[in-house]
Amino acid sequence: MRHDANLTSDRPTFVTHLECAMTGEHYAADMLHGLSRVGRPLLVRYDLEKAGQVLTKQALAGRPADLWRYRELLPVRRTENIVSLGENATPIISLDQIGRSKGAANLWVKDEGRLPTGSFKARGLVMAISMAKELGVTTIAMPTNGNAGAAAAAYASRVGIESVIFCPADTPEINVREIAAQGARVYRVNGLIDDCGKLVAAGKEANGWFDLSTLKEPYRIEGKKTMGLELAEQLGWELPDVIFYPTGGGTGLIGMWKAFAEMEALGWIGSKRPHMVAVQAEGCAPMVRAWEAGERHATRWNDAHTIAMGIRVPQAVGDFLILDAVRESGGFAMAVSDEAIVAAVDDAARLDGLLLCPEGGATLAAWRKALGEGLISPDDKALLFNCATGLKYPMADQSRTLDKDGPIDFSAL
Repeated sequence: MRHDANLTSDRPTFVTHLECAMTGEHYAADMLHGLSRVGRPLLVRYDLEKAGQVLTKQALAGRPADLWRYRELLPVRRTENIVSLGENATPIISLDQIGRSKGAANLWVKDEGRLPTGSFKARGLVMAISMAKELGVTTIAMPTNGNAGAAAAAYASRVGIESVIFCPADTPEINVREIAAQGARVYRVNGLIDDCGKLVAAGKEANGWFDLSTLKEPYRIEGKKTMGLELAEQLGWELPDVIFYPTGGGTGLIGMWKAFAEMEALGWIGSKRPHMVAVQAEGCAPMVRAWEAGERHATRWNDAHTIAMGIRVPQAVGDFLILDAVRESGGFAMAVSDEAIVAAVDDAARLDGLLLCPEGGATLAAWRKALGEGLISPDDKALLFNCATGLKYPMADQSRTLDKDGPIDFSAL
């Protein structure tokens, strides 16, 4: 059976309109949009009552375990515009040894590194590129710290859309080469991701590119919200007590919060929500600073630096949506040190066999810090997000050498 066999027959979608996340102003569906008139993200809205008549828990149970099982809650209208590289459901894996060391029996990781191109960026970009195809886009451009660019390039190439990608010059080498290998024109820029974003905006004006930057088009959120739909289904429609999410642009945190509201409207879950924790690095923590100050918007973080490149985002266009979700959930924003990130990645691999990316390591470091500060309990069911495979990041060489021609003390090996 073909992996995408479930995509071969049309199913209805129930999009009614798009809505400015700041003002609530409505925009017509089935038209190409960027930001709203006030420069804020647009959210896709659905007729959930009608969608719920087609998409039930029982219907889901009979569908393949992939992202497109939630077709009625996704924006692509015509099946022929769906692009797919096999977006299977990602596993939830327990960290037993680490959890036990802190008296916690329910410490889980949702390992998004199993997705195409090795990161959770595939969820957002598969939706954005499918909609770009549906709406007639021929060239996309975007800034990236690595993984989003790789996903965009792969999906764009698959449907014949040209892609132009800008990344900071210190982006991990494997990411830069992966983007180019997947068919994009990729440029290294002597700046941070928001500097790259300015080049995209200028190129949009000069060359007519469509800007696929985080939250500057409406559909990456819809792809990322499938994380919330999927984890609820995997956990028997019982949401965890707390979710630790690595937060740069924050699309996934925003998307999951949207998914929880939609699921409640469908009657799939109740009103209980996880405490949402926005995890950042101490060297780039604009959301943490804004949360601590009680602000709804986050000012730019100057001199941003961290080994967790995916969360090195000095300023996010969806800042207020991130902070709203954190506050509404009774959660918090937390920054962790690079040293704590390195230790968490090392411990997860050595103790529980799971190789986290640095951003995933940040969520484990934050869980430990939150536990130590009494912000959460060992009894809380905690879900961490590992957003990419650790294989895409530099690793220290801890191997040793042997001389096959000399004497070997096997008792010392």
